Amino acid sequence: MTRFMQKTLVAALAATFAVGAIAQEPAKADAAKAAPTVKVDKHSISTMIGMDIGRGLTQIKDDIDIKIVEQALEQTLKGDKTSLTQEEALQVRQEFMKQMQAKRVAEQKVAAEKNKKDGEAFLAANKSKAGVKTTASGLQYLVEKQGTGAKPKATDTVKVNYLGTKIDGEKFDSSYDRGQPATFPLNGVIKGWSEGLQLMPVGSKYKLFVPADLAYGENGPGPIGPNATLIFEVELLDIEKPAEAAPAAAAKPAAKAESAKK
Repeated sequence: MTRFMQKTLVAALAATFAVGAIAQEPAKADAAKAAPTVKVDKHSISTMIGMDIGRGLTQIKDDIDIKIVEQALEQTLKGDKTSLTQEEALQVRQEFMKQMQAKRVAEQKVAAEKNKKDGEAFLAANKSKAGVKTTASGLQYLVEKQGTGAKPKATDTVKVNYLGTKIDGEKFDSSYDRGQPATFPLNGVIKGWSEGLQLMPVGSKYKLFVPADLAYGENGPGPIGPNATLIFEVELLDIEKPAEAAPAAAAKPAAKAESAKK
């Protein structure tokens, strides 16, 4: 078995056992009282490990022959000779990683072109809808509720609730789901947010339609993708005073798994 496979399998098992340990920690007292629902023996342990290995290999399932994987696994466990030496396995791993990287680059390019085309078509149709306004930059917005408070400046820090979706309706982030508003400086977010929030008096709720070049452009994080046009429903709750805003500067909307700047 190649080093790549070995590391993949080991990582899958390690991650599973680690998550399992964390998940069980708060329930130790209850677990001690409850009887096992399944018999823990060689069969169940082997099944569990096979399931973990399968999940670890999901992303490369089309690149492997499971029978050969099983054969190499068995040979390695027995200490028998495999069809590749360790040096050859390392070469295969390095080349395979290059192929995977090239494949990802090609897929990103296709996705970027499609997202750009779809976004442009969406905005072209959306701008003629009732109530939708378009700024000089290309940002589109719809006033759902007009507040009566002050409007923030580009240097201000604001407190908001928001929902972020792609143009197909897929949600990628929401302060509502987290159960608390987000606080962040307007000079630390994407251009579309910075511009859109400055249009809003406190107490307002707007829907922002953000073109790709005012969002993440080609560097859209995983859940969003490259060149994606985004839609945000935003409630401006407050403009923070400097003393209150200082510790909250790290909170940013959208793409929770990423730290990319808006």
